[in-house]
Amino acid sequence: MKFGVITFPGSNCDQDMIYVLETIMGYEVVNLWHKDTDLQGVDCVVLPGGFSYGDYLRSGAIAKMSPIMGSVIDFANNGGYVLGVCNGFQILTESGLLPGALRHNNSHKFICKNVFIKPVSKTAGITADLDHSRGYKIPIAHGEGNFYCSAETLAELKANDQVLFQYSTEAGEVTDAENPNGAIENIAGVCNANKNVFGMMPHPERAADAELSNQDGLELFKSMINHMVVA
Repeated sequence: MKFGVITFPGSNCDQDMIYVLETIMGYEVVNLWHKDTDLQGVDCVVLPGGFSYGDYLRSGAIAKMSPIMGSVIDFANNGGYVLGVCNGFQILTESGLLPGALRHNNSHKFICKNVFIKPVSKTAGITADLDHSRGYKIPIAHGEGNFYCSAETLAELKANDQVLFQYSTEAGEVTDAENPNGAIENIAGVCNANKNVFGMMPHPERAADAELSNQDGLELFKSMINHMVVA
C-alpha cells in the first residue's frame, strides 16, 4: 500500500504524518508537493495539518486552488481514498469533497490540548474497527475547528452514517462541556457519502507513537487501512 502526503506552503504536520505511516507502520510513502499534478500511483492521499498559505482568506481557501488539488478531486471522485487532518479537513471542505465548513472556534482563541473523541460511524473504514463505547485521546491544535453545516446537511450526514467522531468524555459521553470549539453536535470529523474521503480536526498522527505515551491515534490508521480496497 502506498500513501502520498501533500506539503502545502505552511504545512507543519506533513513530516509527522510521514513518520507515522512510513517508520511506525511500515508503508511506502511519497511526499507530494502542492505544485505537483502526478499523484504517483498512491492508494491514499493525505492532506496534513498546518497553516496552508498562512490561513489567509479562510483556512484552506487558497490551498484548494493548488495544482495538486485538481488531481486529488479527480482521484477522490474515482473512488480513491483521501484523509484530511485539521488544515487538511478545512481544505477538503473548501474543495467540496466534504460537506460543511470549519468556522472560528467559539472562544475566538487557538486551542491546543488533548481531547477525547467517540467513534460514531459504523460503516466508515476509519471508525469501523474502533470501540464505539469509549473516547479516544487525540490532540487538537486549531483556531478554526468549529464544524458547521445546515440542518438539511446534518440530517443527511446522520442518515448516511457520515459522522465519524464526536467530542466526548473518556467514557464516550457526548456533552456540551466536552465541545472545545462550538462544533455543531460536537462533530469532530465527517466523511463523504461514498466513505472514501475522511476529514477530522484532531491529530491522530500526534497520538501514534509509544514514545508519546499515547497510541490511540494508531488505532484510527489501522482501522482505515484494514478497510481500504485497493487494486
